[in-house]
Amino acid sequence: MQTQHMQQQQLHHFVLVHGSCHGAWCWFKLAAKLKSDGQRVTAVELGGSGIDTRQHDQVRSVSEYLEPLMSFLESVPEDEKVVLVGHSYGGIGVSVAMEKFPTKISVGVFLSAYMPRHDSPPAALIQEYFKRLPEGFAMDCEFTFEEGPEQPPTSVMFGTSFLKKAYSNSQLEDLELAMALVKPSWLYPKEMESEDLLTKERYGSGKRVFIVCECDNVVPDEIQKWMISNYEPNEVKVIEEAGHMAMFTKPQQLSQLLQEIAATYDGIFFFG
Repeated sequence: MQTQHMQQQQLHHFVLVHGSCHGAWCWFKLAAKLKSDGQRVTAVELGGSGIDTRQHDQVRSVSEYLEPLMSFLESVPEDEKVVLVGHSYGGIGVSVAMEKFPTKISVGVFLSAYMPRHDSPPAALIQEYFKRLPEGFAMDCEFTFEEGPEQPPTSVMFGTSFLKKAYSNSQLEDLELAMALVKPSWLYPKEMESEDLLTKERYGSGKRVFIVCECDNVVPDEIQKWMISNYEPNEVKVIEEAGHMAMFTKPQQLSQLLQEIAATYDGIFFFG
């Protein structure tokens, strides 16, 4: 019975895109769960992030920042599709990748992530996010404002208190890992103002699923719901009590949910 089940199992390729200040390391629990089910997983290390030896001030353009993701998708054969998953600020990378490689991505999954509209520059979403945050929300995060104090921040480094808030639903060792590995990130607000960064014909025609992470202290429920109503995805899923770091707090549930999404949207799969 087990052999027959494995023969019928749909195997997919999940490409995971981390958010600000993080790296491919943040997916290790989820990647292990997916791989234990026989799935293919690629956790991308964006420019200047994680174990990339470049510092963030050496990655001054969004094209350099996203180059590892774009290079990887370039290498995917034309007859294959991947399930692209972005967390938090990683939703911007997912959106740009869907614009550039619409035929290679079966579905873009936004895990409590920035989900811009195709008819509005991502900068508008970023500005709206910061506008909706309550006073003192950022706590001890360190920002730079190269475009001026009235403009959105140009870079961010999460502080210890802010990380404790972001990882409030996580185990203590997950927080310790994050505090050891987080790095500053550019946010590229000026480049995000480009009107032609996303189009209806490419990004706008792709399939999108938004996963709401309840009890999120970084992208609050109200902002997640606003993004959903602002740009309706094909489906909305919910993970209860996940907090912001669902890949740490609910890896088993998230793994199962992603495989269900893949089975619905991924027209190209492999049989084990």
